[in-house]
Amino acid sequence: AYLWALLGLLALAQAKVEFKHHNNTEMAAVLQQVHNRCPDITRLYTLSEPSVNGIPLYVLEFTDNPGKHELMEPEMKYIANMHGNEVLGRELLLHLADYLCEEYLAGNTEIKKMVDETRIHLLPSMNPDGWRTSTDHGGKDFLIGRTNANNVDLNRDFPDLDRIAYSSEERHQDNNNHLMDYVKHLDHKIQPETESVMKMIMETPFVVSANMHGGDLVANYPYDEARGLNPTEYSASPDDETFKYIATTYAKNHPRMGDPRTPGCDKQFNPFAKQGGITNGAAWYTVEGGMQDFNYLSSNDFEITLELGCDKYPDASVLEQEWEDNKNSLLEFIWLAHSGIKGVVKDADTLQGIANALIHVRNITRIAKTFRRSDDIDHDITSVHDGDYWRLLTPGEYEVIVVADGYEPAAKLIEVTENSQHKTAPVLNFELSKVNSAAEPSSYEDQEAEPMPMYEDMMDFGSNSLDDYLNEQQPDLYNY
Repeated sequence: AYLWALLGLLALAQAKVEFKHHNNTEMAAVLQQVHNRCPDITRLYTLSEPSVNGIPLYVLEFTDNPGKHELMEPEMKYIANMHGNEVLGRELLLHLADYLCEEYLAGNTEIKKMVDETRIHLLPSMNPDGWRTSTDHGGKDFLIGRTNANNVDLNRDFPDLDRIAYSSEERHQDNNNHLMDYVKHLDHKIQPETESVMKMIMETPFVVSANMHGGDLVANYPYDEARGLNPTEYSASPDDETFKYIATTYAKNHPRMGDPRTPGCDKQFNPFAKQGGITNGAAWYTVEGGMQDFNYLSSNDFEITLELGCDKYPDASVLEQEWEDNKNSLLEFIWLAHSGIKGVVKDADTLQGIANALIHVRNITRIAKTFRRSDDIDHDITSVHDGDYWRLLTPGEYEVIVVADGYEPAAKLIEVTENSQHKTAPVLNFELSKVNSAAEPSSYEDQEAEPMPMYEDMMDFGSNSLDDYLNEQQPDLYNY
C-alpha cells in the first residue's frame, strides 16, 4: 500500500516543490521526482535499517558520478528531522535538493562546480515516525513526537565516545580519534534509526556535516558533552578554532542567526546572537550520546548542530521565507568540504595508496615577527580507500606529519588561505618509504624529536610566508 501511494504521488510531484509540510509519502515522492529530473547527478538510496514503524530512511546523493567515491573528492552530509517534532530542516533539504537539480540543469556555473567536485548526501528525515506522531497531534507540542516510535531520543542514543576521549586526556594518552575501536560492547540497545546512521558515518568518508534541529537559532559546535560536573561548562575540542569557523560560516550567511540585534526565543536578550550566532554545545547544556560528537570522535567527519529557529514546527506560510533565509548558508556550508588541505598517501615504491595512515597536524602559524605557534592539534584523521585524505583547517601555517604501520613517517609544511573563491583545497601528497625491517617502527612523536632544518630556518629568516620561503629554500617539500 505504501508503494502504491508513493507511485500515485509521483505524478503530483512533477511540479516545483511546494512550500508545505510534506508527509512521509510525499517526501519520498519529491526525492524520487528530483532524481528523475536529474538522473545523471543523483542517486536515491535508503539506509540499512528502516524506522521502527518500517518507514525507509531516504538519502538523495548529488555528485557527477553518483554511487561512487572518487579519489580526493570530499563528501558531506545534511541530516534533518532527527527529533520528529523539529521539522524545518526536513523541508529545507527538499528545497535544497530541488534547487541543486534545477540550477545544475540551468547551467549555473557555481552549482555545477559544487556538484561536480563534491559528493553531497541529503537525509531529510531520520525520524519519520516521530514526525508522524508530532503532526497527528497538531505539531505544536514542544515534546510530543521528539522521540522515535520506541520513545527513545535519537540524539541521546549514540555511543558516548566523549567519556573515552576525556579519560584519555586525563591519562595523557593519544586516543583522540576513531574511538569506536575502543568500544567492546554497548551499554544499551541502539535504535534502528541510530544504527543506520552509525553505519552511514562509519562507511562513508565524510569531511563535514550538519545535524538540523529546531527550538532556537544558533549554530552549535563540539563538544556537546561537558568534561566535568558543571552542565554548562565550555568543553573545547582539539579543533575548537576550526569548529568555530565552521559554525560561523553558517551563522554569518543567515540574515538573523548572526545578527546581534536578533532577539532571543523567550526574551529580548539573545546571548547567541551577541557571540555571532554560535555556541559551544556543552556551554549551552550537556548532551550525552549525541550524534554531533559521535561523528567527530568515531570518524574523520566534522559535524555541527544547526538550531534553525525558535518554532520547532513553523507554519507552512513561513517556509518560503525560511528557505530564502537559509539558502546561502546551506550552500556556503557545502563549500566547507573544500577548506583546509587534501591529498593522497602512497607507497613510495609501488605508488599504491595507503589506507588508514594517520595524519597529524601542528599549527605553526606566525603570531609575531620572531615567534611562531607550535601547537599540536590532538585529533588525528586517517587516510581512506585509496589513500586519500582531507583535513579541515582554518587559515594559517601548518606542519603535517603522516605515519603508517610499516613505513617511515614523513612531514611537510603548508600554508592554508581563506577559500573565498570556492576553489578546491590545496593538495599535499605524501610518498612513504617502507621502514627497515631491522629498525623499530617510528611515530610522529619520533618525528617531532628531530626538528626539520627548514622549520628552524624559517624562524631565523623571519619569512612572512611559508610559501615564499619554501619555494625559495625547499621547493621539493612544498608540493601542491
